[in-house]
Amino acid sequence: MGTLYLVRHGQASFGAEDYDQLSALGQQQSVRLGEYFRQKGLTFDTVLTGTLRRHLQTYVAIREGGAFDREALLWPGLNEFDSAAVIATVHPYKLEKPDTPELYRHHFRLLRDGLTQWMNGVVSPQGMPSYREFLAGVTSALDHIRKNCEGNVLIVSSGGPIATAVGHVLGTTPETTIELNMRIRNSAITEFAFNPKRHTLVTFNTLPHLEHADHADWITHA
Repeated sequence: MGTLYLVRHGQASFGAEDYDQLSALGQQQSVRLGEYFRQKGLTFDTVLTGTLRRHLQTYVAIREGGAFDREALLWPGLNEFDSAAVIATVHPYKLEKPDTPELYRHHFRLLRDGLTQWMNGVVSPQGMPSYREFLAGVTSALDHIRKNCEGNVLIVSSGGPIATAVGHVLGTTPETTIELNMRIRNSAITEFAFNPKRHTLVTFNTLPHLEHADHADWITHA
């Protein structure tokens, strides 16, 4: 039995040529999360991360803030889907850089549409697995934890796999899983209680490490 903490990576570089790296703020969010864990006396018996750069950078920063030394098990099934490939299934033209509120909203409208079709098996984004295969990658991590772990377990991943894990545990529709994904904030914590038979949702998308007024402008979504 134990508690699984699923953490979304810190703010990445949305709109940049290379999204897959933490921004300066994303680094600060992640260090602050580690400090919060240390202040709570929370340590981890097992750590899993995806293999993307922003996952690894987030965990390094959490370790820095938490002053603990636990090597992570790299788990490719916790990697994010390719949002550009998903959008290309419904909008096969180059998008303008989303640098205005309207372009930002347009980007995420297209992403919702593409995700809905991918999850329902209507489209096959180039270079991506089917949604069934993507789901299997996420559930393989959950199954590993149920069968092999106890105590406190940390996963560092992205919004898509975390929302997929929550949707799987709760049995939600694809549309609800997508809305969960769109709500997950950078460095947010989602908690599952687990035993050898099941995972149970305890909290979703919380930011206890950023509750102080000094951190009000550290809360981000992309």
